[in-house]
Amino acid sequence: MKAECPICAANIELAADTVIGELLECPDCGTELEVVEVNPPKLAEAPKEEEDWGE
Repeated sequence: MKAECPICAANIELAADTVIGELLECPDCGTELEVVEVNPPKLAEAPKEEEDWGE
């Protein structure tokens, strides 16, 4: 399965057992991506983690 990076348009090979919500890194631009669809495969920029300041 292949998907396109939404940031740099690189083709990214996805494993056959890829699931929605899985996080991966684009090998070309290094952006952290999240799998949002598997059929057809679609990626989106992963949400940034926010500091919880120990709450």
